[in-house]
Amino acid sequence: MAEIYLTIAGTNYYHGHKFIEPKMEVKLVKEPDNKVDPEAIKVEMPGIGLIGYVANSPYTVIGESMSAGRIYDKIGDTAKGTVLYVLPKGVLCILHAEDIVGVDKE
Repeated sequence: MAEIYLTIAGTNYYHGHKFIEPKMEVKLVKEPDNKVDPEAIKVEMPGIGLIGYVANSPYTVIGESMSAGRIYDKIGDTAKGTVLYVLPKGVLCILHAEDIVGVDKE
C-alpha cells in the first residue's frame, strides 16, 4: 500500500503550531459523535492533548495528503502519525503503516 499523508489543520484554535517539529509523533482519534463532521479525526500530542484535526476540506488539505473522510475507514479508532513538515497552511504528517487497516504487520 502506498504511503498515506495527512494534514493537521486548525492548530490556531488550540495551541498554534510553533512548537510542532518534524519527527514528532501525533495520535489520531476518530470522533464519530462530532456534530459538525461525523468523519472528524482529532489530533493529539502527549502532555498537550488536542492540537487540531485531520483536514477534511479541499481548502485545507495540503498537496498529496488525504482528507479525514478518505482515511477514516483505513484506520481503527486510533492511529499514529509522524510530522514531516510544518507549513504556513498546516502540518503535513505521514500515517504509520502499522495503523493502516489491511496492511501486513510483518
